[in-house]
Amino acid sequence: QVQLVESGGGLVQAGGSLRLSCAASGTSFSIARMGWYRQAPGKQRELVAAIISGGSTNYADSVKGRFTISRDNAKNTVYLQMNSLKPEDTAVYYCNLAAYRPSWTNYWGQGTQVTVSS
Repeated sequence: QVQLVESGGGLVQAGGSLRLSCAASGTSFSIARMGWYRQAPGKQRELVAAIISGGSTNYADSVKGRFTISRDNAKNTVYLQMNSLKPEDTAVYYCNLAAYRPSWTNYWGQGTQVTVSS
């Protein structure tokens, strides 16, 4: 059974930094992609950043230059370093793992709250 355990959320002032971590377990298969999504109140869940198995990354335009996603393959852990945080980054952040099993299958963490005060 796949489990994604997130940590690192919290309250920070605008301009500050946070680092989110997501540790995956139960993954006896090849992981295609890991990433982070976020959902603010009244809004749809959106992709923040993702990293594929080959190491390529992609980011939402709103976080480019401020957020960095990285992955430790040995630990099956993905990180999101968030710098220069803005109040509009406030949301619940969800870890995502995707794999072909054999069709594209998504797994989600429980979510961690990030609140940026102005």
